Amino acid sequence: MIIDYHTHHERCGHATGSIRDMIEKAIQQGISHIGISDHSPLYIYEEDHFNPGMTMAKSEFPNYYKEIFELKEEYKGMIDVRLGVESDYFEGWETFYKELYSQYSFDFIIGSVHYFGGYHVFNPERWKGTNVDRDEIYKEYFSLVRKAANSGMFDILGHIDAVKGLGYQPVSSMQKEMEETANVIAKSNMAVELNTSGIRKCGEIFPSTNFLSLLHDRGVPFTFGSDAHSPEELSHGWKEALAELKQLGVTELATFENRERKMMPLNELLVEHKR
Repeated sequence: MIIDYHTHHERCGHATGSIRDMIEKAIQQGISHIGISDHSPLYIYEEDHFNPGMTMAKSEFPNYYKEIFELKEEYKGMIDVRLGVESDYFEGWETFYKELYSQYSFDFIIGSVHYFGGYHVFNPERWKGTNVDRDEIYKEYFSLVRKAANSGMFDILGHIDAVKGLGYQPVSSMQKEMEETANVIAKSNMAVELNTSGIRKCGEIFPSTNFLSLLHDRGVPFTFGSDAHSPEELSHGWKEALAELKQLGVTELATFENRERKMMPLNELLVEHKR
């Protein structure tokens, strides 16, 4: 059995392939649970489609949910399609997004910090200039991850150290920041994903081995997400992620249905698959 709870498709504007394409590829790979979790619209802006290259339009969100729901029924018995969304965390918009998502029967919601300090987390412009304080950028990012954890909005926290994604390292170790963040996440009762898009971006899973260890020591549950932006990227890094977990002594992974978490023993998950 293989699970992958973080996938994107063409609706968001920077991924390729339809939801059906993703599901068909997942069946070929032997995936048992595929979570469809495209980027939520940017409701903080008045425009229907503020940034077509990054998220879907507000008017498209109901269609997105309807399509997943219909495909879930169509593929029943062949693969378990889980209905999800990757939601941006915006401070001050917690109530709005909670009320929005309550209108849909999602299986899970991933909460991620993408936008802070005037830039997207993977925008290289953030790091340019002579006065850039890398430590402060990291601290701001982790502060928002803690607020996302405290919000109670999400089931999974996405790529919780994605700030390292372009390879710019802080001057300090950030150990205190990671410990504080791990403490908050542990109290939140949310799961953290092993997001293997970090392997493609900076050669390391999100979160780092050290961060994973801090979380595991505090009893935080984990799940897996390839953050695939094409069918070909589905389950990317699955073996590497399982190896990380087993080395830490993790014995189970989180799965989600109707926003309820169920833990699956790692010994039921195969390392070898049809990728």
